[in-house]
Amino acid sequence: MNEMTPPSLPEGPLVFDPLSPAFIADPYRFYRRLREEAPVFRTPQGLWLLSRYDDVAFSLRDRRFGKDFAGNITRRYGDSRMDEPVIANLARTMLVLDPPDHTRLRSLVTKAFTARRVADMRPRIRKLVDEQLDRVVDHGAMDVIKDLAHRLPVIVICDMLGIPEDHRAAFLVGSNVSGRILDPAPMTREELDRANAGTVMGNAYFDQLCDLRRREPQDDLTTELVRAEEAGDRLSGEELRANIGLLFGAGHETTTNLIGNGLLALHRSPDQWQRLKDDPSLIPGAVDELLRFDSSVQMTGRVTTTEVEVGGVTLPANESVIMLLGAANRDPAHYADPETLDVGRQNIRPMSFGGGIHHCLGAQLARLEAELVFTALVERIPDLELPEKDTPDWRGTFTLRGLHKLPAIWH
Repeated sequence: MNEMTPPSLPEGPLVFDPLSPAFIADPYRFYRRLREEAPVFRTPQGLWLLSRYDDVAFSLRDRRFGKDFAGNITRRYGDSRMDEPVIANLARTMLVLDPPDHTRLRSLVTKAFTARRVADMRPRIRKLVDEQLDRVVDHGAMDVIKDLAHRLPVIVICDMLGIPEDHRAAFLVGSNVSGRILDPAPMTREELDRANAGTVMGNAYFDQLCDLRRREPQDDLTTELVRAEEAGDRLSGEELRANIGLLFGAGHETTTNLIGNGLLALHRSPDQWQRLKDDPSLIPGAVDELLRFDSSVQMTGRVTTTEVEVGGVTLPANESVIMLLGAANRDPAHYADPETLDVGRQNIRPMSFGGGIHHCLGAQLARLEAELVFTALVERIPDLELPEKDTPDWRGTFTLRGLHKLPAIWH
């Protein structure tokens, strides 16, 4: 095996080891085996894996699949870890709650992400993209992740949340989200300690931000949420802090990875990058194809609230179910030639933003940011190359799939 070849997964029994280097380098080989050999598969740890598009779509929308976050944590760790700060914080977010709490919290922020509000942001985002490229274009090189894919969505979500410009430097330096808490494999004590420390720091900052917006209200999402908290019946103080933190993290991390994974995929299929350069009108549709091809969110989890049949298999109540979004996106029953990137592909409905009541609030915003980034790159740096495209530096997380770095050069 030379250094260009990622480690290969063994072809023996199906073993779900999502944090192994071989799996992270290429999860799609394992997904293909799952779909063919065991599309509804129970792991020795007691997780049910769903890998077919129709089964994933069904389970995301059917009310017999809920969140049961506390139960899931207990099943994952063998005992309750709800007092760990990182877990207690996540437990108060709409991401892991069922109705009616999910409905109450989501309704408070939905209007900030309407199609019209997002469309109105287009000129501002295009200007931000150009400003990030202006910083590097004369250098002939950048780290796509650090200099563009991370900075852009961080600035956008800081704008939306009303985070003052002089508070942003620490957020712009590098990733603020580990993502490990979302993985089905339990975190080590060391990982929990690190995540807890980050949560305590984040909470302290978001408390300060809320205090600032109480004193100096603005036309931003934090001010709206502070008002809901002050109304007394819709949002507690702990929920306020946790959900602002969620919006901040979710508002940039997955978009960063969409841009990084997407640009890598385009340069590993250089004929597709050329198609976008020749016809930039393909880019909005290409974003959905990039989401399908290498999703920045690979899975989401639910718990069966009652006995339910899926894919011909009856699942008992109170079982942990993993919907493999990345596997569904490459289901040949749903997409012709799914392992091939095709920026002209039609009728794409990627599972990358989830589905049902938990469908990603920021889906349209992420699409817009990616569209404007790829448009600016084909217009301004058409000769961009990725010298490490054959040896990508993947981050060691499964649920959130992304790169540590992505060096680019041009002439």
